[in-house]
Amino acid sequence: MSLLVKAAPGRIVTDITPASAGWKHIHFKALRLQAGEVEALSTGPLEYCITVLTGQVDVQVGSQAFSALGSRASVFEESAPTAVYVPPGQSLRITARSPADVALSAAPATGRHATRVIAPESMRRSVRGQGSNTRHVCDILPETEAAESLLVVEVITPAGNSSSYPPHKHDSADPAAPDAETVLEETYFHLLNPSQGFAFQRVYTDDRSIDEAMAVEHRDTVMVPRGYHPCVAPHGYDLYYLNTMAGPERRWAFRNDPAHEWMLRPR
Repeated sequence: MSLLVKAAPGRIVTDITPASAGWKHIHFKALRLQAGEVEALSTGPLEYCITVLTGQVDVQVGSQAFSALGSRASVFEESAPTAVYVPPGQSLRITARSPADVALSAAPATGRHATRVIAPESMRRSVRGQGSNTRHVCDILPETEAAESLLVVEVITPAGNSSSYPPHKHDSADPAAPDAETVLEETYFHLLNPSQGFAFQRVYTDDRSIDEAMAVEHRDTVMVPRGYHPCVAPHGYDLYYLNTMAGPERRWAFRNDPAHEWMLRPR
């Protein structure tokens, strides 16, 4: 099975479940809604982070109503998104006020946290890396914010740059290891600007039992069950991706590929 999930042409761009991915934690759905269209579901045993990528929506969670969420026309604007955290056991209804792109990240939870809107101004935005490894990060649902399983972040990689680089992984939970990692499944939901562009992502393990290099296009998703997972944006095309991570421990601890870690050392 390929780790690349090509975008579907309809309102459901992608719909990844543990059954389809062959893993345990992450559910990810990307929607392309027209004005007036509705997505309704029950959260069941899952917590959700609903990220309004573009456009504007109304969200109803049980008896709670949140109106006119979202302010971006493009994910490449210099602004953060609006998101909603929804705990398990809720009825959820998303209604598009305008054409809207919405991402639904979900993972198992028990219900320790309440529904809340995550406002753009509460999200930390930062720049990582330097030179052609510079990228722009927005923490939507980091480990410092209340949730049980989910970690959600968005990244813009300028044209000609790399990101998730040097290659890193988070798939081993050996506490005795000097560079101990956490075990986190991950999805990358990609968008390109201009949209006819493409980028590259490789997913590989130390033993090369996984080694897949993919050309990703607008709205494609890459699944990362384990292994290193760097991205490169070719000249002329900015790359956006939304990361969803989840695993048995809600903490992001990674290990760089030793073969490439040299580039982080002072020269």
